[in-house]
Order: sequence, then structure tokens, then C-alpha cells
Amino acid sequence: MNRLDEINGADLPRCIQLLGGVFEHSPWVAEHAATARPFASGEHLHRTMLQAVMQAGVDKRLALIRAHPELAGREAVEGGMTPDSTSEQGRLGLTALPKAEFDRITQLNRAYREKFGFPCIVALKLHDTRDTVLAQMAQRLANDRDTEIANALEQIGHITRARVDRLLET
Repeated sequence: MNRLDEINGADLPRCIQLLGGVFEHSPWVAEHAATARPFASGEHLHRTMLQAVMQAGVDKRLALIRAHPELAGREAVEGGMTPDSTSEQGRLGLTALPKAEFDRITQLNRAYREKFGFPCIVALKLHDTRDTVLAQMAQRLANDRDTEIANALEQIGHITRARVDRLLET
């Protein structure tokens, strides 16, 4: 049995267990999406999960955004990130930065959180280097809050698509 068949055939608690980590600390997305089973493909599963997010109220979407760790932030330093986030940040070396880069990203994180009230979400899979991540963070500080909410949700879409793909490969 492949993983998609397992998801489709699982009872609700098992389905939530299988999908609950796709959206960072937000198993409600999996619970909502599970009602649309069976999923024909990974794309169908991911699209259904994104629809659950977009149908949620603004407070729930903001809670989802806030559930993500900052890039090279406190959770990374303390080892408190999810395995997915640790892997994603580790690929670009964000979990072990030189002091100058750590100080720069800390400053960007602080400025971003102070302005928008949530962490800067960047789909690291779209980047080959830390330099482009830092440049994107700095550039996004010029945006307004509504634009950044939309950007965060778009980036979460990229992140979670990769997570669904990895989940279905196992």
C-alpha cells in the first residue's frame, strides 16, 4: 500500500497523525482536509489542504503564519524546531551561521516581526544561497501588512507542497 492509499483509508485520527505535520503546528488543516478524501494525487491532497487554509478566518490564518519558526531564530538556536523545519533551514546552513550573518538575520527577523507581527516566512527550497534569502527578507520589509500576509501564505504553499511530496515518497 502506498502512502496516499494509507491516507485515504485511514480513520480520522490516523489521517490527522499522517498529515498533521505538513502545516507547521496546525493539525486543524489536516483535520479539515481529511473530510474531502479520497485524494486522487499529492496535488489534490495539497490543493485541498490549501483550500482549508484559505477558507479559515483571518485569525486562524495568522495563527498558522505565527506557528512557523523564524529563520535562524530562537527555535533553531534552542533546537526546538520540527524535523521538517530543521531540515529545511539546515540545507542552507541557517542552523549554524557565522556571527555576522546570524546578527544580520536576527536584525531582519526583529524588524520584520515588529512591523508585521509574525515571522518572515521564506520557502527555502526556492533558494540556492543564504544571500538570496537575506535579500528577500530585506526587500519584503518595504511591503504593507496585507501584502506580507499574502506573501507568507504563498511561501507556506511552497513549503507544504514539498512536505506533501516528501510524505508521499515514504
